Amino acid sequence: MTAASFTSKAIVSSVALGELATGQTLTAPIYTYKGSDANAASVYIQANVHGAEVQGNAVIHQLMTMLEGYTVLGDIHCVPLANPLGINQKSGEFTLGRFDPITGVNWNREYYEHAAIVADIPSWFEANKQLNDVELFSAFRQLLLSSCQIRLNNGWGISTGHRLAVTLQSMAHDADIVLDLHTGPKSAKHLYCPEYDMGSAALFSIPFSLIIPNEFGGAMDEAAFYPWWKLQQHCAAQGREFAVPVAAFTLELASQERIDMADAKEDALGILAYLSHRGVIKEQIKPAEMPRWGCYLANYKKFHAPKAGLVEYCAEVGKPLAAGEPLVNLLRLDQYGSEQALLPVSLPCDCVPILHFASASVHQGTELYKVMTDLFEL
Repeated sequence: MTAASFTSKAIVSSVALGELATGQTLTAPIYTYKGSDANAASVYIQANVHGAEVQGNAVIHQLMTMLEGYTVLGDIHCVPLANPLGINQKSGEFTLGRFDPITGVNWNREYYEHAAIVADIPSWFEANKQLNDVELFSAFRQLLLSSCQIRLNNGWGISTGHRLAVTLQSMAHDADIVLDLHTGPKSAKHLYCPEYDMGSAALFSIPFSLIIPNEFGGAMDEAAFYPWWKLQQHCAAQGREFAVPVAAFTLELASQERIDMADAKEDALGILAYLSHRGVIKEQIKPAEMPRWGCYLANYKKFHAPKAGLVEYCAEVGKPLAAGEPLVNLLRLDQYGSEQALLPVSLPCDCVPILHFASASVHQGTELYKVMTDLFEL
């Protein structure tokens, strides 16, 4: 775009995520762009919840660089390096930070369901139905934020990972749009999009979308949208109609242990296109022109290694694979001289491989590929 006569600058702060055994406070940086329109949607973007998934940080860097030349209408909060514990969980040259080493729980499954709030929505709405929509949304948001604070202040304490997750979740609950940036092991770009907001998949510059149920499964996107979807559903049943007030997506931006600044710029432009559509920035930006394909989560299939061995990954991620075409070759040198020494493996149906395991050495039962089946055009 042409040089602008304005500059949007980030306000820099930090968030305390917990304390280390040696007493230091664990923090992550926050970069905030204050919007000029109080009625515009606010945004929360985080990256690197899984330690090896670093490309989201590059995307946030490029996004913030671009925002300096745009008119920011809604508040935007960027939290790169969101999980310092996972990021620093190294073993040799590899980053292991996918699971909390204390509990073994996936870092991205530590968020709070607000089960009591969701169960109480009928009585809560009955007590607050006199509020207009803006007031109703504000009151419900405060309820979620208070619930997070009560959880963090639990007299019995909470786990290290859950404290980190609920602290991040509190910031997400304060926004209208939540974007959680991830990557796969060896992966094509894809988007997790809830069913109620399926139309938004075409607004991102991402070729594949997994359409997930409007339910809570433990991840950040679900933690952000699920209570609001339940509220909207109950209100609709009472004859009060409005769209789900919060949008939340997980963006899987190719492969882990990788920084590609040029690719990050393309992904940042894709995010700006969505923010432009939502009126968060004044300028009009179109998503990239590309075919877009989706499948429902129930048709996203996992393939596990039928035998142990050394794996040649034959199927390219993001490319259609016909039934019977080679998926992997399994090499078993202990079986040299027999037909089992090199075993070709294929799938019985057409699919698009989306990601595969990073290592070439696998146990029997290792999840080798995830593939989309029964695709439809978005």
